[in-house]
Amino acid sequence: MSEEPKQSTPDSPPEGEQNNGPTAPPGDKQRSRPKPGSGDSSRTLRNLSLWVIIVLLALFAFQLYSGRNHDEREVSYTWFRDQVEASNIRKVTVDEREIRGELLQPAPINLDGTTVQTTKFRLWIPAPDPELPDKIYEKNPKAEVRGKPAGTNWITALISWIPLIVFLGIWIFFMRQMQSGGNRAFSFGKSRARLLTGNQPRVTFDDVAGATEAKEELGEIIDFLKDPRKFQRLGGKIPKGALLLGAPGTGKTLLARAVAGEADVPFFSMSGSDFVEMFVGVGASRVRDLFEQGKKSAPCIIFIDELDAVGRHRGAGLGGGHDEREQTLNQLLVEMDGFESNEGVILVAATNRPDVLDPALLRPGRFDRQIVVDMPDAKGREGILRVHSRKIPLGKKVDLEILARGTPGFSGADLANMVNEAALLAARRDRTRVTMQELEDAKDKVMMGPERRSLILTDEERKGIAYHEAGHALVAVRLPSADPLHKVTIIPRGQSLGSTLQIPEKDKYKLSKQYCLDRIAVLLAGRVADILVGEEPTTGASDDIEKASKLARRMVCEWGMSEHLGPISYAQKEEQIFLGREISQHRDYSEKTAVAIDEEVRAIINACEEQARGILSSEIDTLHRLAAVLLEREVLDRKEIEAVLEGRELPPVRARREPRKHVSKADAKFSDEADTEEAPPPEPPEKASS
Repeated sequence: MSEEPKQSTPDSPPEGEQNNGPTAPPGDKQRSRPKPGSGDSSRTLRNLSLWVIIVLLALFAFQLYSGRNHDEREVSYTWFRDQVEASNIRKVTVDEREIRGELLQPAPINLDGTTVQTTKFRLWIPAPDPELPDKIYEKNPKAEVRGKPAGTNWITALISWIPLIVFLGIWIFFMRQMQSGGNRAFSFGKSRARLLTGNQPRVTFDDVAGATEAKEELGEIIDFLKDPRKFQRLGGKIPKGALLLGAPGTGKTLLARAVAGEADVPFFSMSGSDFVEMFVGVGASRVRDLFEQGKKSAPCIIFIDELDAVGRHRGAGLGGGHDEREQTLNQLLVEMDGFESNEGVILVAATNRPDVLDPALLRPGRFDRQIVVDMPDAKGREGILRVHSRKIPLGKKVDLEILARGTPGFSGADLANMVNEAALLAARRDRTRVTMQELEDAKDKVMMGPERRSLILTDEERKGIAYHEAGHALVAVRLPSADPLHKVTIIPRGQSLGSTLQIPEKDKYKLSKQYCLDRIAVLLAGRVADILVGEEPTTGASDDIEKASKLARRMVCEWGMSEHLGPISYAQKEEQIFLGREISQHRDYSEKTAVAIDEEVRAIINACEEQARGILSSEIDTLHRLAAVLLEREVLDRKEIEAVLEGRELPPVRARREPRKHVSKADAKFSDEADTEEAPPPEPPEKASS
């Protein structure tokens, strides 16, 4: 099936990478800040006191337990009276209503249905009996009777006081937590913002490439914080908020970290999901506390990541207007631009879903600046690659400019992942440097997924995959408006059994109608090849059909590329955000128009399929030759495909690089310095391996 790199389309403009931050002006008045760890000593003292109390209680319990005579059996008062009547008492100790004693002869006692013999016992009598010693003496004059002296039962008194002491301790602990704003009990209404200080690893604008305009906008905010008089002398006011908009992976959070690294002002960082809790009112309380901390540290910057978690449209869906999230948003709106001024507190937020944000949140006066962080262009991608490869030893022949041109549609996160994958591949191959080969292999892995060589395919299945991918490749070469062919492989990668990769020569910001038609023809060429060779379609074209259908429908409904329906948009929908955005939709066209749309989409698909069938039918011999070479080599690049189409002989198959398990350090160093990306000398034909 055909694979194409991520690229910008008219409705999803390309994005840039990461960001920047300012520094404090020399000579600016240093404000007092809480030193990192200023509360550590008091917290350590409280923890130490708590552990001391626990250890003392444990020692006391151990002493109490070890002081007991565990040979004593708990007996009933009736059993005790029987032993007194039998003159079997040797000695007893009477302590008010508690009696402990020892028998002359062992006597049986029933314990949980089992009869045991005992000589030592203890019991509690129903009421004090002053005549008990006389009864014992009457039956056994030699019996020893003792009483507990007053004031010796301190253990019992202490035990009776333990519950009250524990209750008082817990009450004092909780009250101290409430008064000090501790981060445990009763602190769920406090802000969870983290204050970034200079002791933490810094990210500056030097660590961010691309997104030049975003860096300039944020740099101006930081300059305002450093030297406000420069802007105020002409009547300018400090911006209240900056909203970073962009697709995932374009570097919005990295920009915020760079702002924290550049700014010499307090920087509070918090996620949008940290505001919302199960209890109504907790989020609003945290917003109030966050801005209260900001006002105490003004001028300062507050960063909220993933703002859409708390800033979605109010009144949408079935939840009404009194749920926890909406109360949190209301409080945020009031704090940003309400009755009370928050001078010097700048809010920076990031989101990749600006379409779901409440309009009141986006108006000037709250977020004065909306900064778009786009996908990086070729120059930006080269800068990002240089940033992420600073600490990686690169081979002499590594050309980051070529890699940047060959990765259109890659975000900053994709490029960082590619460089990291290349470093891991080089380590697996026992290299001391990352060469161009590892970077190209890592690029293919990020674009098409990892190879699945453990997947066992029959010869018939491999042949079908080869013809399918050969069909994609041949039509892509023959159509003038299609993206240039980069690589074809029949090695299973990711979820596909084969891949045909096309990479545009330049970043595309708008698509022509002919480009879209050629793209659909290339997508359907694999299915046409299956039918021409195997005489029946297969399930391998399911992903191609889905992509072609979506592209054709967007041409008709969104881009006005249908001559019959004209330049009218049929894609507008009224969607309920909290109902999944597709559950409740409104179509603003009739059923007759819907039928016309389906007919136009079908006509585009059929025309493109016939075009692909015409190309493959007229060059069926070239299709067979290309599929045979694919079966032999499994991977073909652009130059090899052009040689096959022109009928030229290919050089012998180059053995695939596998991790070298045993190689000397000297040999590895020599191999890496040579940086042998070129093919080795040709082997004799009889030794060439496939």
